[in-house]
Amino acid sequence: MKLKLLFVFLVLSNWVLAQTENLPNAMTPDEVKAIPAYNQSRAATGITVPPSSAVRTMAEWEEIQSLVIAWEGYSGILSQITDIAQEECEVIIVCDDSNIVKNVLTGNGVPLHNVSYIETASNSIWMRDYGGNTVYKNEVDSLYLVDWIYNRPRAADDEVPDAVANFKNIPLYQTTQAPYSLVHTGGNFMTDGFGTGFSSNLVLDENAAGGLFNPENLTEAQIDQRMNLFMGIDEYIKMEVLPYDGIHHIDMHMKLLDEETLLVSEYPTGVADGPQIELNLDYVVNNFNSTFGTPYEVVRIPVPPSTSGAYPDNGGFYRTYSNQVFVNKTVIVPTYRTEYDTIALRILREAMPGYNVVGIDCDTDPNNIIRQSGAIHCITRAVGVAEPLLISHQRLRDTDNTVTNYTVSAYMNHVSGIASGTLFWTTDTAMGYTSVPMLSTGNGNWEAQIPAQPLGSQVYYYVKGQANSGKEQVRPIVAPLGYWKFKVTAPNGISELADQVNMEPIFPNPSHTVACVSIASNQNTLATIQVRDMLGRNVYDVYQGHVSTGKSKFLIPTENFSIGIYMVVLKVGETTQIQKLVVK
Repeated sequence: MKLKLLFVFLVLSNWVLAQTENLPNAMTPDEVKAIPAYNQSRAATGITVPPSSAVRTMAEWEEIQSLVIAWEGYSGILSQITDIAQEECEVIIVCDDSNIVKNVLTGNGVPLHNVSYIETASNSIWMRDYGGNTVYKNEVDSLYLVDWIYNRPRAADDEVPDAVANFKNIPLYQTTQAPYSLVHTGGNFMTDGFGTGFSSNLVLDENAAGGLFNPENLTEAQIDQRMNLFMGIDEYIKMEVLPYDGIHHIDMHMKLLDEETLLVSEYPTGVADGPQIELNLDYVVNNFNSTFGTPYEVVRIPVPPSTSGAYPDNGGFYRTYSNQVFVNKTVIVPTYRTEYDTIALRILREAMPGYNVVGIDCDTDPNNIIRQSGAIHCITRAVGVAEPLLISHQRLRDTDNTVTNYTVSAYMNHVSGIASGTLFWTTDTAMGYTSVPMLSTGNGNWEAQIPAQPLGSQVYYYVKGQANSGKEQVRPIVAPLGYWKFKVTAPNGISELADQVNMEPIFPNPSHTVACVSIASNQNTLATIQVRDMLGRNVYDVYQGHVSTGKSKFLIPTENFSIGIYMVVLKVGETTQIQKLVVK
């Protein structure tokens, strides 16, 4: 337990008891008044100097041993998270009384076969923001937790990283004391696992002169230095805050799906935070590359409005599908209404084949957590495994090569060393995979060949590593149910796509409430999408503006259309593509 001034502790404790049961993600007016007392109460219990060796922060899709939640209201959502996550790992529940929690879980039909409890106080459910970060010494050994200064005056929340570190017997590093103080929150940070980090400019504002929690008045260079020393972040990408997202956490609109793929929320043209999201995305894709030195691919996922049709710029709550959490082979996603959820879950399953993508309703009383400015990612924290077998691979792209073999390269590392690597490939997953031994090429890199395939082939593959200790791991982590894939296509098919976007089949079609049109682009370009009736008259402007590299999804509210047949028209320069849309 942290040593605190008794008077200050009592003041903060009494203040907490006076609050409502479920504190919002954002600060309340009373909390702003409590900040000076909170600042005085902070004291270190962990290690306040940086690790002596280089460290690496775990990416969210890596293997985890525990998922941590705080039992603070929303027992329905927390029960569902526990039920789903305990199939993949230990679930640690921070709570006042484990017997009460067990009774609730049992009453909700949740088995307790992989659940642990830490009986300690907490103030709020927002575990993502105040929980510790998993980092590894020298990439794969010596697991640590790193705890920042929490940007809320919630004394009990602030002690949870201590409790988790003690429970798991993991060393805790803290950026709570000068000359290494740093204010930050987990909802405003993501990393690729190889030294690249993303945040909004909130991290600059809260550590600069005038910031409420850090008296050091840090420059951006000083912030970057602390993130490098404690987290191993050497490329720190920061974006403008969004005007309608009151907490300014990037997990409300963006998520890394792997080292080179960004999942980004998409609003209708000109609506709410849409324009700033597009500016931020342009900034990222035009100025930074993935850890492989290649441009980021972008998967777009439409944002659902309220039942009235309102978005955050018009009184609607901040609904998001990006606020999801990886739990080994499962992804837990917030859901809202069937007509939008169906589209979002399909997008996610296409982007992450093999994952068990499970939705939890976050928009229905008493589970309307979205009103408090958060969802699934905001209320969970992962603890990585003690000795991970790290595998990284830049997936192969579509090719017109039918002559020479396809080289698959992967980086692997484990504290005991890598004994062997294996490549598995097939052109038909129903027929099983062919295994090929991978050869070490030095510096942790391994290679193998997939034989050249004829035109029209679809190739599926994954890699497996075995450590000298006997530990095994596959990548993607869901293999063989999940895989990487590429097509062998004709040269003219590739060149035709090089300077245009392509409209994929609309779904669902027929539609009666909402339809989704998916645009795949090989470059950043301008596009216009319209819905026209059979006489050629424009009845709805779907989108006009910039389309990023990758896949973008746009919603068409067909519930407002008359029954009939329409044309969805995509225009890029002088090129036009048309698909039929049936409204029933």
